[in-house]
Amino acid sequence: MHIDQITRTAMTLAVGTTGAVAMSLAGFPAAPLVGAALATSALAWSGVKLYLPTRLRDMGFLVIGSALGSGFRHEILGQVGGWALSLILLCLSIYATIAISRLILMKGFGKDSDTALLASSPGTLSLALSLAADGRGDATAVLILQCMRLLILSAVLPLGMIILGINPGASGGPTVDLAALPLIAVLVAGAAVSWLIAKRKFPAAYLLGGMVVSAVAHVTDLVHGMPPEWLRFAGFCVTGSVMGVRFTGIRPADILRLAVASIASVGAAALISMGFAGVTAALTGLPFGQVWVAYAPGGVEAMAAIGLALDFDGAYVAVHHLCRITFLLALIPWMARRRNTA
Repeated sequence: MHIDQITRTAMTLAVGTTGAVAMSLAGFPAAPLVGAALATSALAWSGVKLYLPTRLRDMGFLVIGSALGSGFRHEILGQVGGWALSLILLCLSIYATIAISRLILMKGFGKDSDTALLASSPGTLSLALSLAADGRGDATAVLILQCMRLLILSAVLPLGMIILGINPGASGGPTVDLAALPLIAVLVAGAAVSWLIAKRKFPAAYLLGGMVVSAVAHVTDLVHGMPPEWLRFAGFCVTGSVMGVRFTGIRPADILRLAVASIASVGAAALISMGFAGVTAALTGLPFGQVWVAYAPGGVEAMAAIGLALDFDGAYVAVHHLCRITFLLALIPWMARRRNTA
């Protein structure tokens, strides 16, 4: 890296960590993630150029994925089949979220169909931006609306838990830390698998790779435990700071211009996911807070990290967000083609 990139990386991490510590001291749920996201976003909005190396970002996601994977146990294999109804309702929730958010952006804020569709796609930022770069819709508007979606949901979801009186979960996952050698082995193997997944352009590759390797290691009793707290804290800080970095180079005037549209579309999406989560919780007996985090239409890494930070069942949350990615990878191109051939 150049000296300028090193300086900006150090500044980004310092600001993100400061925000994370401040939120932690205030006792805010998912404090490291939310604090880092808000602090770095505020700095980026002021015009400061932030930076995080891709490898550092990937390592943060890898740690979160490895921690999520530690929640997989033998009993999980028998439970997955029972999640079928929850997964079906998740897909219906995603379709409803996109349809309503898209309608709001088109009818309420005059966005064209492609821009509204790509901006309403929850959790596939890279896919949305790649389609926008190919000439579908307003790429700048898609970037801003997607980034605002991630930030708003990451901040509001834990706050909503407090307002609604939802207590953090009790996942029953490991409470001990992995020893040094097993930890290194899980992270190295996770990085290798993640690299292979990333080569296939699959979203959230390092979160997924870390989760898969850790899950297999725990289900087969090769290891027991999760990354130590200090490492999880660092992973949360990096994941939160990534949200702020995405605002670098975006003019504050453009953010303000789209602020109301962002709040309206994200608010509708949050309410829709909350409604479907309520129905799912009533039908399955699963904790409402856990289902809501699994259904929340934010970034996969951020929502998975929030589920982990709130101590909900990591396996349940992770499987649902993996299902969401897979469903969206098929749904968004189909909806875009359908629109163009209509």
